[in-house]
Amino acid sequence: MSASASVGTAVLTRDDPEKGHRIRLLLAWLLAAAVVLVIAGYGFNYYMLSATQRPFSPKHELLRPSGTIGIKLGMFGVFLFFLIYLYPLRKYWGWLGKQGNSRHWLDFHVVLGTTAPLIVAFHSSFKFGNIAGMAFYSMLMVTLSGFVGRYLYSQIPRGLSAAELSKKEMEEKEENFRKELEEQKQTYGFCIDALYHLPSPQHVASTPLVEALFSMILIDFKRPFQASMARRQAVGLGPWLFSLCGLLHTSDRKLERAIKVAQTQAALSKRILFLKRTQQVFHLWHVIHRPFSYAFAILAVLHIGIALFMGYRL
Repeated sequence: MSASASVGTAVLTRDDPEKGHRIRLLLAWLLAAAVVLVIAGYGFNYYMLSATQRPFSPKHELLRPSGTIGIKLGMFGVFLFFLIYLYPLRKYWGWLGKQGNSRHWLDFHVVLGTTAPLIVAFHSSFKFGNIAGMAFYSMLMVTLSGFVGRYLYSQIPRGLSAAELSKKEMEEKEENFRKELEEQKQTYGFCIDALYHLPSPQHVASTPLVEALFSMILIDFKRPFQASMARRQAVGLGPWLFSLCGLLHTSDRKLERAIKVAQTQAALSKRILFLKRTQQVFHLWHVIHRPFSYAFAILAVLHIGIALFMGYRL
């Protein structure tokens, strides 16, 4: 194996320092999903009723917004949402900023931001009106834009120290993968080429920001299907079908190694290619995401204050 291949192999096969974080993140998603499914399962026959039918349901006193369970869901949803603010606060709170790294915090930030609107929706029994409705839709926009922000954040390459890599460092790492890829292509040829086909730098530079974002997402979306077709061409129909139409790994280790190298090199090349555009879109994203976040906080406080002052029983 050549020196460049050895470097590529070391990069791909070193111990995974993120494994523990991924396990914790998976558990967090499973817990969030379990909570949502339990609430949905218990209240399904109530939430499916019309507004005029709900008062006659035996669960009305429990699940209405001011009911025994409903009010607790509201408190829980708001609690989850304000936990979300720990992520931006850690930039200004020295002790909190030293706990973990920013990307790990962002992952759990996304979990909380996804779960909180669902809990609030159950609290409102899916009745979105007045200030509460405005708060909910603001929260929903925060969540949707949060997914975009997490994707953009992942496109800015980071080194082991969590500091951003310079473009030169990224290009050096890319070159190592490219050299090994040339060796792999001698065996698998054109079926590997499609995995790292990218637009030209001139095209990316002239693309509007929003279009550039969708182009990045489309490239990542197509990659598993391109890998599927590479497996189909390399191993034939039978093994391809057995690997769930090429979406899972085949038993051909050399092929899987070639696909892994090609995908890693393609992902790194794409990040280099779109780096400037990604940073521009990320800046624009902050301009959109923050106002919705602050708007929800204000509207939620107003809703809670009015509900407590007026003693609403909905």
